[in-house]
Amino acid sequence: SAMRYSLLLPGKRLRPVLLLAAYHLLREDWQQAVPFACALEMIHTYSLIHDDLPALDNDKLRRGQPTNHLVYGENMAILAGDGLLNLAYETMLSAPICETEPANALRAAREIACRSGVRGMIAGQTLDVKLEGSEPSRENVRYIHLHKTADLLTAPVVAGLMLAGACEEQLDAGRRYGQGIGLAFQIIDDLLDIQGDVQRLGKETGMDAQRGKLTWPAVCGIEQSRKDALSAVAQAVKAMQLFGSKGDFLAELAQKSLVRSH
Repeated sequence: SAMRYSLLLPGKRLRPVLLLAAYHLLREDWQQAVPFACALEMIHTYSLIHDDLPALDNDKLRRGQPTNHLVYGENMAILAGDGLLNLAYETMLSAPICETEPANALRAAREIACRSGVRGMIAGQTLDVKLEGSEPSRENVRYIHLHKTADLLTAPVVAGLMLAGACEEQLDAGRRYGQGIGLAFQIIDDLLDIQGDVQRLGKETGMDAQRGKLTWPAVCGIEQSRKDALSAVAQAVKAMQLFGSKGDFLAELAQKSLVRSH
């Protein structure tokens, strides 16, 4: 119940969309990629459940609803996060594509594991926690944003391309796209924490400053942050040019990240 509660809360489902859209750049049979798309949402949801715990961010709202630990208790929230992470790998490794195209499936699963693991998302989260309250530097903020956020937005794009049998040039374009949209997404997230509306965001605002978090606006200011987000989106859009008109959807998705309100 605790796993289902957080997994099925209303949300953008951005990571599954990115994986399916990346796969669709090269192949039409997108249904083959659905188990991997579901697994990514499980990994993202587990990270949110654990992020919201009192030992980390101690948040009260997630997607407009009480956070998991407030509904089910801290012990069950920890187990729900653990369960979702493991179920994600079960789901990927049990997918039919593992039987028909095992090399592509294993490459994709490894990409997701690496980018959500100790050299990816968790590395960014670790530095984010470790440096709370310290003097922000652009280098440290960029490292945190690239790993804590951008890695789990790059993983679906690259994994989707791997599942579809992409060549190295196409994978490199996917990496550049993911990094661009990931940086832009987190910079805008930092700005929304300052200027956003609680009702539209579905979570509390002003929390980064209270916790002494390292954010892009804290280093660069609001105006420069908007310019840097624009530059990151331009990188993502340019990367999609390799795929011609097939890349239009992902290019448009990157541009919309600049004007999101939640």
